Amino acid sequence: MSDAQLISRFDALLSDLDGVVYAGAHAIPRAVESLQRLAGIGVGLGYVTNNASRTPAQVAAHLRELGAPAEDQQVVSSSQAGADLLASLLPPGAAVLITGSPALAHEVELVGLKPVHGAQDNPVAVVQGFNPAIGWKDLAEAAFVLADADVLWVATNTDMSIPQARGMAPGNGTLVAAVAAATGRRPLVAGKPEAPLFHAAAKRLSSDRPLVVGDRLDTDILGGNRAGFATVAVLTGVDTLETILAARTDERPRYIIRDLAGLYEAYPEIDNDGGTFRCGNATATVDRDAIRITGHKDNLDSWRAACAVWWAARPDADSPTVPELHWLDQ
Repeated sequence: MSDAQLISRFDALLSDLDGVVYAGAHAIPRAVESLQRLAGIGVGLGYVTNNASRTPAQVAAHLRELGAPAEDQQVVSSSQAGADLLASLLPPGAAVLITGSPALAHEVELVGLKPVHGAQDNPVAVVQGFNPAIGWKDLAEAAFVLADADVLWVATNTDMSIPQARGMAPGNGTLVAAVAAATGRRPLVAGKPEAPLFHAAAKRLSSDRPLVVGDRLDTDILGGNRAGFATVAVLTGVDTLETILAARTDERPRYIIRDLAGLYEAYPEIDNDGGTFRCGNATATVDRDAIRITGHKDNLDSWRAACAVWWAARPDADSPTVPELHWLDQ
């Protein structure tokens, strides 16, 4: 077992926000303190978010209100990625229908395009991002414009849910799905799980060894893996130990921790002894579609060992595969 803190292996942390740092307006326990400690050990910090409802400056201000360290330039958002994608595909000054927040419209304007809000303005593209104030009329207007097959459609992200203080709420992906169902079309996606958002964040920090932390396998972890970075899943948001165990190959994290405080704990090495995988005092073996685990169900090392053995037995899983679990408490 390594005695070194997990974060000591990296020169920067690229952190998701919703479900990792906060849920709704409130900080997740131990998150702020964990982020504050990074500067003292010389680890850079960047925030990579799919939430396009606020500008990076607004996001940074919210983080500072919670006590987290955050400068405006530390926040890289899917609204920025969406605007950059549009700018790469459209001529300067092109009209873009905004199906989203004023923050998204601001980012579109910053790249030299013209934000508009109705079909009467003859938009040549639609950009769709999360906005809690969005309504049926907004989605209908997007559908009307997208009836023209020549109109470009960009979604900032397709997260199906978003963590809130009261629980899980519909995310931008549900709104995108509504427009897709009405039009029979599919958008280009600018944010997670695409790699450019992570590369941009790492570049801002001049990081060669970043660690991506997130609560969602299908956006944070998949995107970090696609970027070629190490990934760590936290259990404070969407995905659970059970869903992580069953994950598709491309969505498997390298590390699993309960919350951001786990960054400062020693992370046990996982050994394979003839098909028996050991993590700390826990072991796991595979028997067909079942895993036998020696260790307590509440022990995170037991799950780490179970994931290692299950993933090794199914290296090319293109859909979630759920095993039977047989717990043999020590």
